[in-house]
Amino acid sequence: MAREEGASLARTVIRLLMRATGLRPPERRDGNPKRQHDLDALAGTWSAEEAAEFERALAAQRTLDADVWD
Repeated sequence: MAREEGASLARTVIRLLMRATGLRPPERRDGNPKRQHDLDALAGTWSAEEAAEFERALAAQRTLDADVWD
């Protein structure tokens, strides 16, 4: 399916999981996810220290297992 759609395996698996769990984001006519704007008011409200702390907290979640994802 990923090859047919010209997408990565990781993107295809995530899209299929979202669809199966009912969490699929709304799509535009071109098939890309619709951009959301519900958190726009929060953009730019953190101090540099708060942003750095948040980035540190997310660091472990941003690693990929190379043997799982292509």
